[in-house]
Amino acid sequence: MSDNPKIPRETTTFDSRDRLILALYAELKAERETRQLLEAAIRDGDVSREVLSAMAADPIPVVTSDDIATIETMLDRDRRLTELASKTLEEQSPR
Repeated sequence: MSDNPKIPRETTTFDSRDRLILALYAELKAERETRQLLEAAIRDGDVSREVLSAMAADPIPVVTSDDIATIETMLDRDRRLTELASKTLEEQSPR
């Protein structure tokens, strides 16, 4: 059984509140991945003090409508890949 529940076809159209929730989820996921990669780079000594200082001093950018569109595209791609993986697993499972 997969970790991702199947979404019925009739619920694949998201209203603005759902899109916001999905966008925030995608942003949080990306931030976690970025933090993990940054932690690994720091542990490995790949990031200099100057870079860390510049990152700390740089303000956090505001999310734009282009960012939301990109996130929605990524979520749609992720959903399609999940569906494809689920179908592949179903086809491979013994009947």
